[in-house]
Amino acid sequence: MKYLQALVATFVFIVLLLSIYTAHALFFPVQVVLYSAVLDGVMAAIVTGLLLLLAKRRLAFNGFERVLLTAFWLLGGFSFAITVPTVLDRSLSFYILEKLQQRGGGIRADAIGEVFVNEYMPEFRLVDVRLTEQQQSGTITVEDGCVKLTPRGDALASFSRFVRTHFLPKHRLLAGEYTDALVDPFKDSPSGEMGYECE
Repeated sequence: MKYLQALVATFVFIVLLLSIYTAHALFFPVQVVLYSAVLDGVMAAIVTGLLLLLAKRRLAFNGFERVLLTAFWLLGGFSFAITVPTVLDRSLSFYILEKLQQRGGGIRADAIGEVFVNEYMPEFRLVDVRLTEQQQSGTITVEDGCVKLTPRGDALASFSRFVRTHFLPKHRLLAGEYTDALVDPFKDSPSGEMGYECE
């Protein structure tokens, strides 16, 4: 009986999550897709948890089981936020598939780089999106036409670089060969001033 009730309650959570997410996406301002989708998941989990609390006399769950179910729904909402709207919003892989479809099913391999620079970046307003996300996350500021790291952004960049250098695959298949090129992508970057640094 408990399993069936848990299944029904989880179905209610899923319906609420999709309804809240859809309403948020269609009718309310969204600053960062990931954050708003996580908030939608939290709201759906809380509402479903409150419904469990209101119906506690009719349900076979004790308090601990209600807490566990709510925690499970919170994790489910977080997983949804990362794997559905955020992946679709950020995914270069999905862009490639959609662009191939738009161009009749195929693009010359030697032109893909041009497509990324000349079409992907302006179509998806990539720079605006990423700068907005970083500003909302508190990792950068934009002052007097200069994009600057905050202390939080500097710490996050150091952490990212450490993980990339020490824990990403050192034998990754890229363009038909195994390489460690993405472990240190700045290795062959030009040194010295490039002319776009802030004063």
